Amino acid sequence: MDVLLGLDTSCYTTSAAAVDMAGEVVAFSRLLLPVESGQRGLRQSEAVFAHVRQFADVMKTLNEQMPENARIVGVCASATPRDEEGSYMPVFRVGAGYGQALADTLRVPFFTTSHQQGHIAAGRIGTEPLGDRFVALHISGGTTEMVLWEQGRVEIIGGSMDLHAGQMVDRIGVEMGLPFPAGPELEKLANQWDGPTEALFAASMEQGDCFCHLSGAETKALRFIRGETYPREQIAAEVYDLLARSISRMLDAGCKKYGAKQALVVGGVASSQLLRKLTRQRLQKNRSKIQLVFGQSQYSADNAAGVAWLGMQQYLKQ
Repeated sequence: MDVLLGLDTSCYTTSAAAVDMAGEVVAFSRLLLPVESGQRGLRQSEAVFAHVRQFADVMKTLNEQMPENARIVGVCASATPRDEEGSYMPVFRVGAGYGQALADTLRVPFFTTSHQQGHIAAGRIGTEPLGDRFVALHISGGTTEMVLWEQGRVEIIGGSMDLHAGQMVDRIGVEMGLPFPAGPELEKLANQWDGPTEALFAASMEQGDCFCHLSGAETKALRFIRGETYPREQIAAEVYDLLARSISRMLDAGCKKYGAKQALVVGGVASSQLLRKLTRQRLQKNRSKIQLVFGQSQYSADNAAGVAWLGMQQYLKQ
């Protein structure tokens, strides 16, 4: 079995994956970067060191999952955050460096892609087919961007103008004493709220609803938490309600403006089942005709599955 190895070393996760020639994921391993209690993330230098420390463990788990007849025919790594000139983060050099070394040792081709393209590709694994032109929304701790994807090329058409969705979730969650990253625990709190949401945080939109602001909602939420103005469960529910209102408006506006009929939502924040449900409900309420696709939950957060898939496509085109 010929497989291609993918590596992704983001600000949150060390991950590796292998796909076969049909694009099926045959092995998958990931470890979150360790963050001390009360902290809201790592500096780039700390994240780089964490990747170096846990890369061997990630690869060991991947090799244990690898089929016995697997033969690595190529390696691909996310070398940049985005497909833009000058796009750079030190964390991605770890995966790119290890990937180049592995490829040279195995005497196989080495390919690179961007973290964002990896997310979009991962979102397409095992989901409804998408055409050659669609809107993709990448929502995570490091990115909240809406792009027009057209035959492999991406153009930024929207997003947050200040705070990323994942940053807002993490900062509010950490203020409540939840571990970082706070998304899973904040979602649990939100699901415990059995009352109605009151739109405590107003959606702040710009440029025809293609862009949003989230920092004002974060400031307000922190004030509510410190003043014990509302139950923590309600504040958590209101956060997800705001995100659903904001991103549904962005997706609808982006698709209408650029004549797209399909929308893909990826990124760590998009792994939330509550957010998925609320976003679908909001689009239905607004009678949107978008074909909305969410990536599989296990591939929504930072991972190397999409990177491996993209590498295999490059390998097959040689």
